Amino acid sequence: MADDANQPPTSPNPNQKLVKVFDSEQESEVMIVKGLLDAAGIDNDMTSADFIQEMFPGLGGMVILVRDEDAEKARTLIEASRKAAASVTDETAEFDVSEDTPA
Repeated sequence: MADDANQPPTSPNPNQKLVKVFDSEQESEVMIVKGLLDAAGIDNDMTSADFIQEMFPGLGGMVILVRDEDAEKARTLIEASRKAAASVTDETAEFDVSEDTPA
């Protein structure tokens, strides 16, 4: 019996209906989201937005597509990740190091 955990992430079948769940001009940001979806076991495809201008006009940068049935779960994971990152940023932003500078 093969261990699925050792299998590389797969891309969704291009013949299925694919839905855009994330796009960004920053490739590094797209790579982080792709890793998040891969870790959650959601098949996804990262592609250049220029490649799919007919489907999503006006986009630039990179786009992540998932199967239609995985879109809600993917968006929920992405939103939860954004909220977690924002809360960490908010907590560290509370410290004002400009006061009480040693003389």
